[in-house]
Amino acid sequence: MKERTDHYPLLEAIHSPADLRTLTVEQLPEVCEELRQDIIHELAVNPGHFAASMGAVDLTVALHYVYNTPYDRIVWDVGHQAYGHKILTGRREQFPTNRKFKGIAPFPTPLESEYDTFACGHASNSISAALGMAVAAMEKGEKDRHVVAVIGDGSMSGGLAFEGLNNVSSTPNDMLIILNDNDMAIDRSVGGMKQYLFNLTTSNSYNQLRFRLSKLLFRMGLLNEERRKALIRFANSLKSIAAMQQNIFEGMNIRYFGPIDGHDVKKLAKTLRDIKELKGPKLLHLHTCKGKGFAPAEENPGPWHAPGRFNPETGERIKEDETNLPPKFQDVFGETLLELARQNPRIVGVTPAMPSGCSMNIMMAEMPERTFDVGIAEGHAATFSGGMAKEGLQPFCNIYSSFMQRAYDNVIHDIALLRLPVVLCLDRAGLVGEDGPTHHGAFDMACLRPIPNLTIASPMDEHELRHLMYTAQLPDKGPFVIRYPRGRGVLVDWRCPMKALPVGKGRRLKEGREVAVVTIGPIGNLAAKAIARIEAERQVTIAHYDLRFLKPLDEELLREVGEGFSRIVTVEDGVLKGGMGSALLEWMADQGYTPRVKRLGLPDQFVEHGSVKQLQAICAIDEASIQAAIEAML
Repeated sequence: MKERTDHYPLLEAIHSPADLRTLTVEQLPEVCEELRQDIIHELAVNPGHFAASMGAVDLTVALHYVYNTPYDRIVWDVGHQAYGHKILTGRREQFPTNRKFKGIAPFPTPLESEYDTFACGHASNSISAALGMAVAAMEKGEKDRHVVAVIGDGSMSGGLAFEGLNNVSSTPNDMLIILNDNDMAIDRSVGGMKQYLFNLTTSNSYNQLRFRLSKLLFRMGLLNEERRKALIRFANSLKSIAAMQQNIFEGMNIRYFGPIDGHDVKKLAKTLRDIKELKGPKLLHLHTCKGKGFAPAEENPGPWHAPGRFNPETGERIKEDETNLPPKFQDVFGETLLELARQNPRIVGVTPAMPSGCSMNIMMAEMPERTFDVGIAEGHAATFSGGMAKEGLQPFCNIYSSFMQRAYDNVIHDIALLRLPVVLCLDRAGLVGEDGPTHHGAFDMACLRPIPNLTIASPMDEHELRHLMYTAQLPDKGPFVIRYPRGRGVLVDWRCPMKALPVGKGRRLKEGREVAVVTIGPIGNLAAKAIARIEAERQVTIAHYDLRFLKPLDEELLREVGEGFSRIVTVEDGVLKGGMGSALLEWMADQGYTPRVKRLGLPDQFVEHGSVKQLQAICAIDEASIQAAIEAML
């Protein structure tokens, strides 16, 4: 572990929030400054999610100062905001291991710390989870336990957040929702909620006066809970008339406070104390700046969401030399999509808040009227694409594989059922590395394979990705899924003329006699290296087949394998249960073939975080493991 050489007098004395609470309010700004400097200097050499955590420092300090954590529950949304939380809750010495193999987790998880109250790798779940905790506290008679949901980074655009708000408004609870409004997700926030929050204003003085008056009336016996709710509704009506502005939260009987400066830690602490004991659901609206405390990130927060290594003094980002390196799959997607859109006027692009992450920003820059960032709303992205496809357009909807899980019903009901021509491009399929189990694209093949009408394919290299994208937008192809991984491909010279591929047809890459290796997607490149090494060392020949399509299966190819080989190794970068190897076994059994089959893929467990190479090794799908599996069959 790297030695911590920087000196932060207050922060070094904080080993838990209890230590933070021994300080005076006047010392909190210095704690925030030290915390920001600690994050800056650590993330400069150990990359992670930078800008969101910088923007949430003051809120983090105020929350742990006012609330009795971990007894009081703080539920973080997404987790991009939570580095300050990790450092204040006893993990400062371990923070240099953040996102590293066997180090602390990339996002808060109760499996790591009692201060991490819920899993938060995907967006928009904090309100629902916090409401569950608040109701549980009431049911158990824990009347002194406070529950706070912190939602931000664009998460309020997610449908689950609205479902949670709807239930909060009608279920007895005293929870506090903190809306950390920084006008950002990874890229700029979009949609009506963003504009609504931008325009929303409420007098904090009015709220404080109303709070003090209600406490006085309660003491005098002139106000009870039912009268209080009626009075709030009446006051909200008067306020809406006076301000000529509706407040959606107060319309749902959720007390609204704000917006206030989310970087004034002393005012934040005072406000939290003032509203802490209020009965009923409450929402505190903060305006914050993503990247606060580091000028380059404040000025251009998008690239500083996860900037990689950088110079903490100058802000210069340290970029790898990309000369003679293969491109990232996402960039091949982005460039190819623009090429296709220039040729096919029916093509439109859809992304749920990931235009730069999936490289749809390339098409967005040239054709903004034909690209749609729908915000953090994967289910809507799928159904919205289905609606456009129904009326004759050709949507390319790009969603990260692990986030596609949130749109499963939409794919079935709103795309596959009507066989609508939506191209679902699943970026980050397979192991993604340091973002860990909430982000691995492990389940897409297994969960999508049973759905009728879908075509499911995975390219082995960049040329194959271009060919599949071209094929998918041709007439009468129906819903088409293309999955590809995070990171670089294998071809430096990746541009090629695009051609149509026969749907449901794989390819024999190499002939052999002893063992047949069947792969799907880029993992086939590791298998090819393993095969070459075995053949160089031993007097054997190994056949290699690229299945290419998981659905429909290439029955002619599988029949060749079934008739020609008694020993088969399958390799995939998805879960073994229900994946490509399972599909091969099912087909072989149905056709009466009985080969000995060794399946390699992701195990029946959530895979931890670490580099992709490290994780491939522990999942036994790295080159050495593939070689060992083949040799064991000889």
